[in-house]
Order: sequence, then structure tokens, then C-alpha cells
Amino acid sequence: MVSGTCTSSAQDRGTAGPAGGSGGLSGAAACPGPEGFTCATLTVPLDHSGAVRGRLGLKVAMGDNADAPRGVLLFLTGGPGQPGVPYVGRISQAMAPVLKDYRLVMIDQRGTGGGALQCPDLQAQMGSSDLTPPTPDAVRDCAAAIGPNRRFHSTGDTVADLELLRRALGVKKMTLDGVSYGTYTAERYALAHPGRVARLVLDSVVPQTGYDPMALVPMQAAPRVLKEACESVGCTTDPVADLAKVVATYGNGVDVLDAITTWGFVDPNYAAVIDALHQAAEGDLGRLNGLIQGTRQGNAAAPEEVSQGLHAATLCLDGRYPWGRSDAPLTGRRDALKKAGAELTPADYGPFDAATATGLGSMLSCVDWPRTPAPPLPPDHRRLPGVPVLLLGGDGDLSTPVEWLYDQRKLTPRAKVVVVRGAAHSVQSRAASDEGRQAVHDFLLGR
Repeated sequence: MVSGTCTSSAQDRGTAGPAGGSGGLSGAAACPGPEGFTCATLTVPLDHSGAVRGRLGLKVAMGDNADAPRGVLLFLTGGPGQPGVPYVGRISQAMAPVLKDYRLVMIDQRGTGGGALQCPDLQAQMGSSDLTPPTPDAVRDCAAAIGPNRRFHSTGDTVADLELLRRALGVKKMTLDGVSYGTYTAERYALAHPGRVARLVLDSVVPQTGYDPMALVPMQAAPRVLKEACESVGCTTDPVADLAKVVATYGNGVDVLDAITTWGFVDPNYAAVIDALHQAAEGDLGRLNGLIQGTRQGNAAAPEEVSQGLHAATLCLDGRYPWGRSDAPLTGRRDALKKAGAELTPADYGPFDAATATGLGSMLSCVDWPRTPAPPLPPDHRRLPGVPVLLLGGDGDLSTPVEWLYDQRKLTPRAKVVVVRGAAHSVQSRAASDEGRQAVHDFLLGR
């Protein structure tokens, strides 16, 4: 059995050293795997305010073409909890048409990769999912093992790390390409350092106003996604009516939403989901339960792939919840959550129910997270700087539905929007069509 406690890595406990400042990049050597990249370690303070001593070493992969005419292209992965350096080969292939003009750089954000926050129980229960509900003990054990340093794993801390990376690279501006949570990180960097950004690519957009732990927009988007999927595969059933009947009959909205969202990564035409929902609505749960179990097994991931410890630490610091933020007292949180659920209406959650909205892993990871000082957040209606921005999404994405993309557009003065039909999450690396990738290449090359 997995241990009932979790441990933080030596990297994220912080090593002895002066508070504040950065030692820059060190230990440069050829990256294992793809040719043409050098790997090094970026030294950053554990606490950017300098109040707490300690330093972290973050792995960085850099293209060897330091004199690229258009400068640095910093590609930010998702999660929160996903590293960057292990994916430099895959991303360099997807971005090959622009890499004569740009120097591709990727980083293992604090708490990820080789420095992943280690929480065995939470990791085993949630894997790579945002939505699978964890047990309270797994959450509390994770937070206790990370300890007080959990307050240094907000998106704001990562943004400060990225500014130190820019300085270490010796460039005045960077172009940022973020996917999923990486879009939120890119937006936050642009808001904090508007004069340091040349262009932004935001793929599978999380709006700068933050994610909704109740997932109301994804639940409201499910009818649109399933109807369009049904039309594309020529199905003869009503998947939205089937979904509503299944959730009302069996009370399994959390499991169903988790499975449907994950399935979009595997097969964005949702044909298997549509069939399983119809059979379940007719009284045969076998196929739907198999799909739920299969996607949960497919979500299994090591912390070095997606750290659930970092995922929880960051979301709990960044998020806004029915009880407030991470500095709210534990007493009263569950009552506030129950009250918020009772105030929801079918217009809020669509074919799901209030129990789905209040029972998701993204919520339950934080209701039991210990009281932690909440970092400042940028004002909700502050606009991104007036640099060129590409907003990219797939119309079949339920993880970051295109409704979020259009929300972000309202705060983006120079936005170009590309929505790829039949694609789901992470258009640049997962879409079958080249439409989105070509849009990115054209945008980055100023076409």
C-alpha cells in the first residue's frame, strides 16, 4: 500500500543560502535526448521577498541558437504540476517551422519534474486529473509534509522565477507560448511585466481571472460539446438528455464529468461517451462504468509527470472559493461550500447537479488545505498589455472550454482568435488537424 504520508523533495524544502537574488544559470551541458539543446539549472530564491532563506534549482532547456533573430520563445506547460524540460523534444518538433527564428526555452516550474512535490496518497488518488475527488486525509497529509513552504508555490512565485530566467538569458523581452495552466502563467507574467513581453500564444485558455473550482462553465459547455460531437459522428440519440437522466438517476455527476473531460484528450469525437451515456440512460451502466474506470486508470501519473502536491498547493493559493481564499479559517469552510451549492440552479450546472459542482477534486483539494497566507492577485478587469496575442482553442475541449477563451478575449486588446473544429485540449500538440499549429507558426512569424 502507498504510505499514508507524503514528503517534499529536497529541492523544494530549500537549501541553505542567502535569501533573495538569483545565482543565474549553472551547470550547462547538452540535454539528454534531442540535439541542439543545452540544459542548465536556474537558481531562484525560495521566497522572493527575502524573508525566508533558501534557494531552489529549476531545470531549464535552451535551444543552442542563442542568436535567433526573434529572440526567446518560452513554452509553458500545464497542470499546475507538469514539468517542461522532459517535453522539449516533442515541443521542438511541433514548433520546428519557427525555430530558425526563435530560441526555444522550457523550464521545470518550481515543485515539478525532478523537484516535484511528493504526495503519494494524493498522487495515487488523483493522478493527472483535476476533478477526481481526494480523501481529506490525503489532502491534509500532503499539506503537512510540504509544510510552511507550501506558501511559496503560487503562480506569483513562478512568475517571479520566469523574470529571473529572462534576466539570466540576457534578453529584454520574451515571447511566451502557454498551454492550459501555462496560459494563466503567461497571462500573469504579462500583467506583472508588460514591458518584457513581445507576443503571447495562449492555447486552451484559462482566463487571467482564474479557474472556477465548481467547473460551472465546463458543465454548461457539455451540452454544446456533446451535441456537436453527435452531429459529427451521425449519432441518433440525444446525449444531453441521456447525460441529464444518468446524473439524476445515479448521482454520479462527478465521475461522469471527470470521465468525459478526460475522454476529450483521447478521442475528441466522444463517440464512445455518447454510446455509453445512452446505454446507461436505458438502464445498462456497464459500458459507462467501464469508461469511468478506464479513464481513471489512464489518469495515473507519477509526480515527476504531474505533481498533485504542487497542483494542490498552487490552486489553493491562487483560487477563490465559497469560503474565501487560502487564509480563511478551516472552521466554516464546509458550511460555506454547502451554502454555495444550495444556491445553485440548473442554469448554473446544466445537465449535471449541485452535488457535482461541490464535489469535484479541484474544490475538495482545498476545502481541507490548511490555512495559508494568500498571495495578492491582479485586479480582475486589468487588461493584458497591447502586444499581439493569439487565443487558440478546440471546440471540443471540456477541460478549458472555448467559453473561457472568449472571456479572456474581453481583456485582450490585440487578440486574434482561432478555434479549431473537432479539436479538444492542447491544440498544438494533440489536434489531428494542422490548422492550429499552422496558425501558431504564422502568428509567431508575423504573417
